[in-house]
Amino acid sequence: MTDLFDHAMQQRMRDEAPLAARMRPRTLDEFVGQEHIVGPGKLLRRAIESDRLFSSIILWGPPGTGKTTLAQVIANRTQSHFETLSAVLAGKAELREIIEAALERKRLYQKKTTLFVDEVHRWNKAQQDALLPHVENGTVLLIGATTENPYFEVIGALVSRSRVFQLLPLAMEQTGRIVDAAISDPERGYGSRRVLLDPDARAHLIDVSGGDARNALNALELAVESTSPDIDGNIHITTDVAQESIQRRAVLYDKDGDAHYDTISAFIKSVRGSDPDAALYWLAKMVYAGEDPRFILRRLIILAGEDIGLADPMGLVVAASAMQAFTFIGLPEGIYPLVEATLYLATAPKSNSAGAYFKAFERIEQEGVGDVPTHLKDNSRDAAALGHGKGYVYPHMEDGHFAPQQYLPKELLGTYFYKPSEQGYEAQAGARLEMWREAQRKALGIERREDVPELSQERIDALKRNIK
Repeated sequence: MTDLFDHAMQQRMRDEAPLAARMRPRTLDEFVGQEHIVGPGKLLRRAIESDRLFSSIILWGPPGTGKTTLAQVIANRTQSHFETLSAVLAGKAELREIIEAALERKRLYQKKTTLFVDEVHRWNKAQQDALLPHVENGTVLLIGATTENPYFEVIGALVSRSRVFQLLPLAMEQTGRIVDAAISDPERGYGSRRVLLDPDARAHLIDVSGGDARNALNALELAVESTSPDIDGNIHITTDVAQESIQRRAVLYDKDGDAHYDTISAFIKSVRGSDPDAALYWLAKMVYAGEDPRFILRRLIILAGEDIGLADPMGLVVAASAMQAFTFIGLPEGIYPLVEATLYLATAPKSNSAGAYFKAFERIEQEGVGDVPTHLKDNSRDAAALGHGKGYVYPHMEDGHFAPQQYLPKELLGTYFYKPSEQGYEAQAGARLEMWREAQRKALGIERREDVPELSQERIDALKRNIK
């Protein structure tokens, strides 16, 4: 009678379990994602299917990527006794009980024990040390699950006795398959109910879940359970319902469409226009919608060279450093170097004088390349026979470390491509440059002066396409 009641209670608990728990895959064939470790022919899959786990393993990956599911699949396949501990709730006392039972089981029945420790990184060093000798002598086979890097959060001795498998966030297509399965499954999901999930609502749930299947299923469950059927018995899940269920508003932002290009354009133009408030707004929209921050940082590095230039040479340093910092940190904390670079560049003095390069590029495109003056040629090979390098004045031997000699081809003497702005550091550089140019004209007898006019943005864009 007790067994009957226990069975009924367990069945009721399964029926009343959250959707994510009900839809948890029971076999590897139902498992979605992580093909790099459990795909056909992969080592871990072969070990699970043959019930021959070769060593303890640590499953490392973000929430909702299948760590606990893989452990349960192993539990369903293995002939060993399977025990589960949560490192959040259990400590050394609970571990001691499991170890004592495992020793007794091994002594009396020669039966192995597999121990799954969820969130193993939550155990402190002493607790992990208590587990180590029993893993080492084979009393238990450990399956540890962690969202943190085990090479930092799990003691080295445990890691060295385990095989680490890294799980990756699910792709949108994979999350979509899980959502679709939950809607169509009549036994564990909503297949017995008439759920109509709008395509935009589906896309929103999948996108915002961020590769976390549990997050997507929890949101779907809330949407379905909180929506009353219409007069036809349909449970209609719209985008508004999806937004409320996952507590995040949908943003029109197709990463390959107009919204993507329009928003990054507004962001760059706001930084160029020295409006940090607008820049922060468009930045927030992009990050909120899931844009890759590295794409934004690449655009900021370009802007630092194109629109700030020598007005503040530190702009390029800040932008490049922000990219390096973000690559090292990642989200969420990596948002700070991204914001710092945005604010620095938006409030920096602006100059587009680096575009002077395209004036020189255009001249070469139109007229060809002039000869290198003899005194500037390499003197390490043809100095004796051809006089290469003869007459060159080493600037550091002169007063002010400047020698007013010829550097351009003769036909271009007096041609000036670069026009310094009067902004920031460049104003100081411009004053020095004018002094040097005047000294050069006097020393070389240059009478002409051609300040090459600025090029239109359309012409610069056309020249850019010719850069190999």
